Amino acid sequence: MPRRNRPRLDVPRGVGPSTGWARPESGPDGDWVVRTVPGAQATKFYRCPGCDHEIRPGTPHLVVWPADETGSVADRRHWHRGCWQARTRRR
Repeated sequence: MPRRNRPRLDVPRGVGPSTGWARPESGPDGDWVVRTVPGAQATKFYRCPGCDHEIRPGTPHLVVWPADETGSVADRRHWHRGCWQARTRRR
């Protein structure tokens, strides 16, 4: 039997990044909820607010919205992963 090199996570079956699992994230610009969208589930065109370029269908990206109670569905934004990570270094 092959050896498992990675530790096993106690995550329930059917829950994970590909099923819409979101994680909280804090930064100097506030608290956010971040969800990873795999390329296979990205079926529409979006515009990244970080670079103002299109996120084409099939491109993995992030969906981000404010973590506070004022954040709603209308506040969700689709970001390229690199643009989201560089958001505090941009104007």
